[in-house]
Amino acid sequence: MAQLKLGQKNTLKAAWKVDFGMYLEGGGYDGKILLPERYVPEDLEVGDDIEVFLYLDNEERLIATTQEPKAMVGDFAYLEVAWVNQYGAFLDWGLMKDLFCPFREQKRRMQQGQSYIVHVHIDEESYRIMASAKVERFMQPLPREYAVGQEVDLLIWQKTDLGFKVIIDNAYAGLIYDSQVFQYLHTGDRVKGYISRIRPDGKVDCALQKSGREHTTDFSARLLRYLETRGGRCHLGDKSDAEEIKAQFGVSKRTYKQAIGDLYKRHLIDITESGIVLL
Repeated sequence: MAQLKLGQKNTLKAAWKVDFGMYLEGGGYDGKILLPERYVPEDLEVGDDIEVFLYLDNEERLIATTQEPKAMVGDFAYLEVAWVNQYGAFLDWGLMKDLFCPFREQKRRMQQGQSYIVHVHIDEESYRIMASAKVERFMQPLPREYAVGQEVDLLIWQKTDLGFKVIIDNAYAGLIYDSQVFQYLHTGDRVKGYISRIRPDGKVDCALQKSGREHTTDFSARLLRYLETRGGRCHLGDKSDAEEIKAQFGVSKRTYKQAIGDLYKRHLIDITESGIVLL
């Protein structure tokens, strides 16, 4: 049997049925792990395989659930504080038992009802699954196989004077400069992005759009689709306000003008005093 992964999804075999659930083959006490009755699918039979998430119940016993956690061990996530006591904060991560974040793992005292970026890990001393808001400690250097222009998943971490700190592909630190942001962003948002620069010191700059000609080409196609579904007209032209363009399309005025020029050269639009018109 494969080694069990606490705080992760595991595929286990149903061993026997009891009134309060189904025991699964595993490495819990006496070699069995309980899947409580409320989580047992109606069609689950003894001998069937089932994918479950494994964590510890209130008595620190290994237990299974078919609930979908908002984060697993190794993940960075934006979670809300459900309640606080004298030991720390307890975060809602989608399971019956809330996720503990002790005071020592908080940058500032967490408040009930507020949400925070945290890292989920297994505490080496207690073997409990817990969260830490000191996320920098868990980030890794960007591997060499990453390259400029590569598409990545971004978790918006926090606003700074320069722009937004982000977490790249659930593992690496990055930054999006304010000049590269053409849409509303909030801590906890998950967006697609691109590596725009890898600095000699290992720091990584990101962008929300592809760079250069490739980005213009992509937006040209998007603008053309917009015209085709909006009666062939757009009131924004090459002299329109940059903020209005940003609000409407989420791109810079430069990108918008380049896309207009691209469509005009291809004889797909006409540029008028009142905007652009599809030909």
